Amino acid sequence: MPFQAVNQKMVQAQIVPGQRVFSQRGAMLAYTGEISFTPNVMGGQGGVMSMIGRRVANEDTPLMTVEGQGTVMFGHGGHHVHVIELGNDTLYVEADRLLAFDGSLQQSTMFMGSQGGVMGMVRGQVTGQGLFTTQLSGKGSVAVMAHGGVVELPIQPNQPVHVDPQAYVAHRGDVRNKLSSALGWRDMIGRGSGEAFQLELSGHGVVYVQASEEKL
Repeated sequence: MPFQAVNQKMVQAQIVPGQRVFSQRGAMLAYTGEISFTPNVMGGQGGVMSMIGRRVANEDTPLMTVEGQGTVMFGHGGHHVHVIELGNDTLYVEADRLLAFDGSLQQSTMFMGSQGGVMGMVRGQVTGQGLFTTQLSGKGSVAVMAHGGVVELPIQPNQPVHVDPQAYVAHRGDVRNKLSSALGWRDMIGRGSGEAFQLELSGHGVVYVQASEEKL
């Protein structure tokens, strides 16, 4: 059930009987047809909906289940929307970046400490993104939000990509991440002072980066 871009800040999905879409609560902008919207924080597929979007404070990102027959348009806060097509692989995405995704995708939550050990936990503390990242696996579409649009950067073996943690949106593939400090990094580019951090992604895959350091 692919999402189609309406413009840079809106997508639409065709909803058919027997299929469903999950979206952030309140992300519906307009719809046609017979559509139902059901709040869904606890429970869900395999009991993992209660974990999806969980952060350090054990908060959950409010979601709703969209079912029926018709067309639904999604958007939120005027943020740019980027559609990612998964072909039986896994996307790792910050929970608050998720706008909507196919209900056919398998959902789980990854503790960031499992990628990079202690550095994964440090990343959550210094970026405010939390220790948990949502995993979406299978074949289907995911619509993510970003400030200023998204660029896809390939990650090649022995060619790691360094990303400002505040600009990180998501990644996919066989990728490992770690947080490294870089004294004077922000001073050199005129965006602050003191110690800065870079998110280093290595392996093979793609990282999605927004054109801003502003949080959602």
